[in-house]
Amino acid sequence: MDEFKALEDFEQIASPAQWNIHLILKPKIKNWSTKNKNYQILSKRVELDLPPKIIEKVDFSFKIDESIISQDEAQATYNQMRQITKDFRTQAMTLYVQSAARENEILSNEIKGVVDRFPQDNDDGFDAEPGYAAFKQYHELRQKRMKLEIEQSMHFLSEQQVEGDTNNLQIQEEIIAPTVIQEHQLLKLGPKFIFNDPKTAARRRITELATLKRKLENCFFQKKVSPGRPLLQFMAELDVLLQTLHNVPVIDKYLNLNQNALFGNNINQNKSIMEVINSQLSQSQFVNTIKMKKKKNYGRLVKRLKHKFKLANVVLQKSDKSKVFHLGKLEDYQKKSEEYMAKTQAYKCLGTNDPLPILTKRTNKYLLDLRLAKWITQKQYEKLCINPSEVELAHLYYLPKAHKPGTPLRPIVSGLKHPTVKISKFLDELLRPLFDEMASKTTVNSGFELMKQLQKWSMINMRQETLFCTIDVADLYTMVPQIEGVLALKKMLDYLKLKQVAGLKIETIIRLSRFVMQNNYFSYDGQYYHQIRGGAMGSPLTLTVANCYMFFYEQQIIKQIHNSNGLYFRYIDDIFVAINWPTRHLFKQIDRWNHFDENIKLSEKIGVAADFLDLHIENQDGQLLTTIFQKSSYEPYYLPFNSIHPLHMKKNIVFTMLLRAIRYCSTFQAYLDEREKLRMALLLNKYPNKFIDLQFINILEKLNIEQLLTINNYAQYRQKVIDSPIKEKVPVDYGKTVFVHFTYCSNMRTFPGKFHVLWNKYFGESPINDIIPTLGTRNVNNLQRRLVHTRLINA
Repeated sequence: MDEFKALEDFEQIASPAQWNIHLILKPKIKNWSTKNKNYQILSKRVELDLPPKIIEKVDFSFKIDESIISQDEAQATYNQMRQITKDFRTQAMTLYVQSAARENEILSNEIKGVVDRFPQDNDDGFDAEPGYAAFKQYHELRQKRMKLEIEQSMHFLSEQQVEGDTNNLQIQEEIIAPTVIQEHQLLKLGPKFIFNDPKTAARRRITELATLKRKLENCFFQKKVSPGRPLLQFMAELDVLLQTLHNVPVIDKYLNLNQNALFGNNINQNKSIMEVINSQLSQSQFVNTIKMKKKKNYGRLVKRLKHKFKLANVVLQKSDKSKVFHLGKLEDYQKKSEEYMAKTQAYKCLGTNDPLPILTKRTNKYLLDLRLAKWITQKQYEKLCINPSEVELAHLYYLPKAHKPGTPLRPIVSGLKHPTVKISKFLDELLRPLFDEMASKTTVNSGFELMKQLQKWSMINMRQETLFCTIDVADLYTMVPQIEGVLALKKMLDYLKLKQVAGLKIETIIRLSRFVMQNNYFSYDGQYYHQIRGGAMGSPLTLTVANCYMFFYEQQIIKQIHNSNGLYFRYIDDIFVAINWPTRHLFKQIDRWNHFDENIKLSEKIGVAADFLDLHIENQDGQLLTTIFQKSSYEPYYLPFNSIHPLHMKKNIVFTMLLRAIRYCSTFQAYLDEREKLRMALLLNKYPNKFIDLQFINILEKLNIEQLLTINNYAQYRQKVIDSPIKEKVPVDYGKTVFVHFTYCSNMRTFPGKFHVLWNKYFGESPINDIIPTLGTRNVNNLQRRLVHTRLINA
């Protein structure tokens, strides 16, 4: 009624020009209303995992005769069928949503342009201002009504998900038990997912409060002031606030046990504080007590899955590139491990004799000898020596490369407490910055860095016959010989003309590096091994050793490429070349490079298009085209929106991915395609479409893009984004900053604001009012930490 009345009022006072524009707008808005509704419903369908029947009914499957084909081979084929069906549904839905989004966007921009140009000035003797005000009111009411219609449609869609199709549900229950469906849904949430766990947050609270109290006492002591009552009152109120947010009722007995730790021993003096606590608690007992929706018992599902994996000899790991869960058979892992060890000849089996005690003694003795010979200082000796009770031997595990045929394994040696890890980390911190400086002109760390270099190079050197070549170095970490790897470090220090680094003589650095490289021991599947070739993938120093070795190997190649005005860059074991050579000549040269060093084996891909890291590069008739590259095994997986993480982390994901799309996509159409792929991936990870649209708008504002991106202005704005300097991190003044960490749970969203109110209340006028509290969060274990065990296949 209000909308109809507003239209009548507008009709009576509108100028002829205003009424004509209204008539032009009317069919456009009616069309947009339908398109917008369809688009919003489609987006919601993705979020709720309710694809339209035209897509859902596609199911590629056929029966395999298991009397002829083995069960394992048949299962592999069934898995391929499921993957084909899944890929089709995802791609079809992406295209469907993308088309709907584009229709909606074009119509929306047209309508916005007309509304923005709506006559406001007097014309032909008509007073246009009242007409404009009346139109504005009518237009707002019309939009409000359309928004309500969409919300109603969304509600019915959500109800459809809850109620479901009774027939389908009965069929599903006959085939798959509900518990199995829940377990599958849990695994689909992926390694990053964190479920709400306020009990763990409550359990950690006392320790976290005690840590904060100690930090604040130190702040007061540095000002030569006693903390006094304000600190005790602050801690008391903060404790109440946290208990309320954790939804854990306070018991007098529990308070008595912990009040000494938080408030000191003088109970009588703090009696008033305890009264404040009790009074506040009595007011907050009703908060968060009624939960209408039944929650999933994630903890029970995790326990059930772990038990099933153990019974079935199944290995659950995070995949190497796509970062989703991968299920594999224990016997497959063992077989592939044996094949890998036989191929590389990098490991010597020691049987069941644990080398840890001897290695611990040898490490400490080696460091002591260096100290006595004055090769290292006493401070360095104390930093590097190890406590026998705090060390443990490294262990080997594998990450499945699901993106490669046959799912090969990437070996990782986890040695966070290995006897040599302190030395390895110490050396890496010294040497890696030196390597980065030495190789800055021939290495990149991201696809964006390569794209900027390629963009500059292509302006002068790009031709129709320009070739792109990507080269992979096989098993670099394990194929670099240990002695030659350490000698590469010596070559680097000589190349940079250094006699010492941070007070350490070159000879000392070489001795320590050799000790680390030659003492890589680990356990695997109940056996102990010594790595006799290459470095441990997981040891900090290994990357720098491999990089230095490759740097001196590639110098001849770089010179040859640069002499032909080509482009050469490397990222660890991946090499990119752009060159104006005939294809045959390039193949011949790579074959020649393959004979430079028997330890370095190169495999190449050559063409007018190439994929390097996450960048797709194409030569289209002498023009450089770039966009985002996704491997064939790509899974549209991001941190799920329903994961218990702070909201700013989810916003950062959208920001980073859309920024990458603008940087990488050289054409407006490629950008639109990538933006809608990103939208689809976020919808699949339960991000609401309204949230996605809002973030897209906010990101363009942050990047100082003041106009709607179009085919006409995209190149200009994109170049502006590419040329924008990357903001450097502001150094932290530790003297004026105190870091506050508490475990995050779903109710902690409001905690930052309440914490700062408390802080200002007690410390705004105190001697530490110049201290800035910086809030951080601690997370409870995600699904990867709860389900994945890297020692799973070890005895």
